[in-house]
Amino acid sequence: MSRSGADLALLLLGGFRSLVDAAHAELAARGHADVRPVHDFAIRAIAAGADSASELARRMAVSKQAAAKTIVVLQERGYIARDVDPADARRKRLQVTPEGFGLLAEAEAIFDELRDRWGRQIGAAQLAELEAQLSALVGAEPLRLDTPGWITQDLGDPT
Repeated sequence: MSRSGADLALLLLGGFRSLVDAAHAELAARGHADVRPVHDFAIRAIAAGADSASELARRMAVSKQAAAKTIVVLQERGYIARDVDPADARRKRLQVTPEGFGLLAEAEAIFDELRDRWGRQIGAAQLAELEAQLSALVGAEPLRLDTPGWITQDLGDPT
């Protein structure tokens, strides 16, 4: 059976969605029911240097208001903090807290577990080949998780 290009795109998107949904469910089971995929993207962007609402909004391709709302949620949950900028006391810089880095590490471990599950399901060699083929098609560098603006639009309320 021959598939269309749209079918391929939907299969790839389905694989992404399957992994993200499974990771989200596992995070919830481990006590992080309040975490959304957009929170992971935001924490990663802050860890990579987005230290203001404006910069976070730019990196995530969302409005400044949406970024500010996400910041409030992440700060209330203890994943990020606002500290005084040593160069300008009027400015508050965003920083990831140890709890935020712990959440990222836990999520990464879950994704490793899900990858292992896929390897058992289709075979480790087939998974390695799939990864090699995808790398050949889209590049060896993984998608930067701090620039998912196109996907955050579908997530609705970031809280």
